Amino acid sequence: MTTTTHRAAVLHGPKDLRVEDRPVPEPGDGEVLVAVRAVGLCGSDLHYYEHGENGPNVLRQPTVLGHEPAGFVVGHGAGTDDLPQGTPVAIEPAHPCGRCALCRAGRYNLCPKGTCFGSPPTNGALTELIAVPRDFVHQLPEGMDVKLGALVEPLAVAVHAVRRAAVAPGERILVTGAGPIGVLVAQVAAACGALVTVSDVAPARREFAARLGAETVDATALTPDPDRAHALADPDGYDTVLDCSGVGPALVSGIRALRPGGTAVVVGNPNRPETALPLAWMQRQEMSLLTSFRYAAGDFAAAVRLAGSGRVRLDELVTAEFPLERADEALHTALTDRTQMKVLVTPGEVEA
Repeated sequence: MTTTTHRAAVLHGPKDLRVEDRPVPEPGDGEVLVAVRAVGLCGSDLHYYEHGENGPNVLRQPTVLGHEPAGFVVGHGAGTDDLPQGTPVAIEPAHPCGRCALCRAGRYNLCPKGTCFGSPPTNGALTELIAVPRDFVHQLPEGMDVKLGALVEPLAVAVHAVRRAAVAPGERILVTGAGPIGVLVAQVAAACGALVTVSDVAPARREFAARLGAETVDATALTPDPDRAHALADPDGYDTVLDCSGVGPALVSGIRALRPGGTAVVVGNPNRPETALPLAWMQRQEMSLLTSFRYAAGDFAAAVRLAGSGRVRLDELVTAEFPLERADEALHTALTDRTQMKVLVTPGEVEA
């Protein structure tokens, strides 16, 4: 590299984000150095920014946030020459141990020793340069805007969720929550041939989902009638509900909208640790309850291919971009402006 330092946005405490100079990382054996061109902001970033914590993970030292990066290869450690200088890539941020039984079974998203960029104490990608293990760097399809590579990570979340749900052609699917993950889940399910309906309480988000081809419904219209709380499920109900809202009542309303024998998949992070579910009623209908976390073997690569196919529209999800020096403003905007879908931070050019 022609420089010895680069810039990174470092979180020191709740709403205390500082852009600082840091030494240029040196890629080790099996690693590549990536010049970051775009980083998508996620709900976990916003939790750390606002509260200094995200569920059980607590900020205990200054940490670089960000786990949805894309950029260009600008340096190599030993054994990584298969990705030439300048290759556009998306970065898979969650790195398992690779040795435990779960990793060997391909379920490395459940690895108890795994780390993830931007999840304290592991530094993330709101930075100009980052060293990444070669196995977690995915070349983008030819002609794809590298900035849209920052949406491959949430798209991989959607791919994994739809795979967990075993969505089949012709099935009626309800997606609750029309945020970025919900809209991507809807598009992936539609690409599998399903008939998709998206619910949300916000008209603007329903309109956004409709522009991308989904049928929509006001989430309040799904609220079950308390007088019919013990009635049998509607045989013409949805085959599967994928809850991407993280809101307990939305999940319950989605379950109540299922047909007998239907499946509910929890995708969004619940905003409360415990949600009361109608388990006795679900048992009577022999419904299945599944959960989905991140992505596992093959999901990220599938997301890259899907992004390159044009069957999923990513560009319309990007509603704001901020340079690295305005990363604080980007996080504040994503946190407070409900009209935003995906906010990107775009670090400046770094010469190889």
